[in-house]
Amino acid sequence: MSQFRRAAVSIEANIAEGYKKISKADKLRFLNIAQGSLEECRDYIILSRDLEYISTEQFCKLYDSIEVASKLLNGYCNGIIKNNGIKD
Repeated sequence: MSQFRRAAVSIEANIAEGYKKISKADKLRFLNIAQGSLEECRDYIILSRDLEYISTEQFCKLYDSIEVASKLLNGYCNGIIKNNGIKD
C-alpha cells in the first residue's frame, strides 16, 4: 500500500514540476516520469487483484481510473510536443 501511495503521489508531483519548466524537453521529462509512476500504479492494482487483495469490482474501478488518467496525460504530452510556442 505504501508503494502504491508513493507512486500515486509521484504522478501528480511530476506533473506539477513539469508544468513550470520552460523547455519542451524538461516538461516532457517530468511528464514521462509521471507516466512511469502511473504504469507502476497499474501494475500494483493488477498484482492486488491477482493476489486477491481487492475484488474484481474494485479492480475494474481502479483500472478505469488509471486508463482515464493515462489518456489525459498522453494528450497533455502530445499537446506539448505539437505546441510551437514552447521552447525546444
